[in-house]
Amino acid sequence: MSEQTPPPPPPPHPFSIPNLPFFPPFNSNSDQNPTPSPSFYVQPQFPTKRKRTGFRRKAANPSPSPHSAEISNANPNPATSVSADLADEIIVINKEATAEAVTALSAGFPADSLTDEEIEANVVSDVGGIEQVNYILIRNHILSRWRENVTSWVQKETFKSLIPPHCEPLLNSAYNYLVSHGYVNFGVAPAIKEKIPAEPTKANVIIVGAGLAGLAAARQLMAFGFKVTVLEGRKRCGGRVYTKRMEGSLKYASTDLGGSVLTGTHGNPLCIIAKQLGLSHHKIRDKCPLYRPDGQPVDPDLDRKVEGAFNKLLDKASVLRKNMGEVAMDVSLGAALETFRQEYGDSVTDEEINLFNWHLANLEYANAGLLSKLSLAYWDQDDPYDMGGDHCFLPGGNGRLVQALAENVPIVYEKTVHTIRYGVDGVQVIAGSQVYEGDVALCTVPLGVLKNGSIKFVPELPQRKLDGIKRLGFGLLNKVAMLFPYVFWGNDLDTFGYLSADQSRRGEFFLFYSYGTVAGGPLLIALVAGEAAHNFESMPPTDAVALVLQILRGIYEPQGIEVPDPLQSVCTRWGTDSFSLGSYSHVAVGASGDDYDILAESVGDGRLFFAGEATTRRYPATMHGAFITGLREAANIASYATSRSMQSKIDRNPSMSTESCAALLADLFREPDLEFGGFSVIFGGKATDPKSPAVLKVLLGGARKKVIGEGEHSNKSLFQQLQSHYNQQQQLHVYTLLTRQQAMELREVRGGDEMRLNYLCNKLGVKLIGRKGLGPSADSVIASIKAERSNH
Repeated sequence: MSEQTPPPPPPPHPFSIPNLPFFPPFNSNSDQNPTPSPSFYVQPQFPTKRKRTGFRRKAANPSPSPHSAEISNANPNPATSVSADLADEIIVINKEATAEAVTALSAGFPADSLTDEEIEANVVSDVGGIEQVNYILIRNHILSRWRENVTSWVQKETFKSLIPPHCEPLLNSAYNYLVSHGYVNFGVAPAIKEKIPAEPTKANVIIVGAGLAGLAAARQLMAFGFKVTVLEGRKRCGGRVYTKRMEGSLKYASTDLGGSVLTGTHGNPLCIIAKQLGLSHHKIRDKCPLYRPDGQPVDPDLDRKVEGAFNKLLDKASVLRKNMGEVAMDVSLGAALETFRQEYGDSVTDEEINLFNWHLANLEYANAGLLSKLSLAYWDQDDPYDMGGDHCFLPGGNGRLVQALAENVPIVYEKTVHTIRYGVDGVQVIAGSQVYEGDVALCTVPLGVLKNGSIKFVPELPQRKLDGIKRLGFGLLNKVAMLFPYVFWGNDLDTFGYLSADQSRRGEFFLFYSYGTVAGGPLLIALVAGEAAHNFESMPPTDAVALVLQILRGIYEPQGIEVPDPLQSVCTRWGTDSFSLGSYSHVAVGASGDDYDILAESVGDGRLFFAGEATTRRYPATMHGAFITGLREAANIASYATSRSMQSKIDRNPSMSTESCAALLADLFREPDLEFGGFSVIFGGKATDPKSPAVLKVLLGGARKKVIGEGEHSNKSLFQQLQSHYNQQQQLHVYTLLTRQQAMELREVRGGDEMRLNYLCNKLGVKLIGRKGLGPSADSVIASIKAERSNH
């Protein structure tokens, strides 16, 4: 039988995603993906998709969530990750260790390892050993027990009977870490509020901004015993979380004009606050019908087809950035998607184009940014940390959370801060003609305000922070809230969408939120995203409402449903609001998740701190993210204050600077962080910072530890001079300050102690001196190391 030419394959549907000839092959083993991969999180192969609520979209065949990926790839029970010969040393607190590990995951902890923050806090002396396993089991158990009853104050003594005596230090470490960092015993429950001291006994903290970050920090610091003053430029608290009461013709409703959706209920601290208040939350239902420009409903099959194609394009973009490597940092997500879309040419219908544009608008809503400005490399860098659970509305509005958090917090309203001075002696925060002095300042203003330079910092912020502020994006989302005489759109859905025939206006009223079941009245909200959100800022409110009514009547009147005029309407203008100048942050072209970390860094040796949704790479652009950063900075402020308190005690007692401080040094060096030959080192600051300070002690005279493998080389002239100076007949200790990196380099020098001394004095130019000669700068380092160890 002769061979026949096979018939050509049928032409693909325009949205079937053909294999583009220019597209580089995907290599599953490639390490070129610029998307950051945290060491303790298992990242899904492709980013999760955005939901129609604008935050996470469910794909037709959804990939496992990041948390489920962690549970399946990481070991949720740390007790099973050790060798059999160590199994007998593992403590047993609860038979439900795996369930408790899942609870810890929902709170942001890895399944079977420590967070970077825990490592820096020295919660265990041996990272990776059996001590770490037992610490994690204790930590997870404490966290789980409190989550069972978040209205209580969990006591450390509750767990002592469950812990063997030799593990009690781990119980102290885990409990102190969880409490000080706001993982347990936080919030507004009566049992927690009664723990706030009647009178402050610690340093004075000035907080700029009474949003969720500022309020969270204020309450936590008050609980720690700090004196707190919150300065707020508006006449109200809450910042970008604003619940407004609307009314008309005996109809009332509460509308969230700012942050409105609780994005994930598993581990969300704001859901814990709601639970403490006895508040329920309303799950946003998945049902979201879309309507064409002519008001007719979109065919469900076509809807699913275009949605699937859109998600596949996002997958294509993910593969593309993996193959592009670092170049992807300079390319926008919009450019990549537009390139793929152009492949379809004119073979798609107008309705398919409109549907595709709706999804683009939804993506711009999710990121509060134009797709042309979103980083292809890092636009979804926070996806691995997505909190699981439902997306919800809070009946009555999120202002109920704000009011509870603001209770008894000393807030001074209508104080627009224009200058923050910081230095070794403290801070000055200037609002108008008033100067507020304190020991520490916490700045929680939105990124838009920082970008605008509305606040002058003296001295100027470090260039590293200024560059991070410039690189990160800060976008815009606006709303039209309307109170109607009755619910004409039905109570069987929470969202519905509208397709625009004009691509440049694709984000204009593209999504509607039905608040009829949660606001206390017939309330409907129209969202404005992307380029349309910027144009909306200059649109007269009457015109905006007229356009919304035109859309609604085009949808419902053909169904025989009359659309009445609203009783009251409100249009937001977040872009021109001088206290926000935008809505929330995103990773712009040229930026990365590192910039969130840079914005979070304190400056001025622990005098000026920063919090807010734009200071967390894990939870940016979320209400819970802002809240969590407030708790984080309260812990950081408390840590710095403890170090300063230690130093202050040394300075106030000169005799301690000689005898007692010598004893303190001797105590610290009983457990050095690094030891080689006659050298030992204790470290201060962050373990990840090579320039963090270190104190080096050198033993001269007498027997020194012999290091296996060291040679007999020496520089006798240098060594003999030092021995002669410090009397080689005795064992003498000499000291110096150096950096962590220098200490690590010194350890690698071969040839014994003599060669190390030669390297230290000649190469590094360091002078070895007695304890008295170290001076105040060393005292400060020593005090901070002592404080850090005492905390842990």
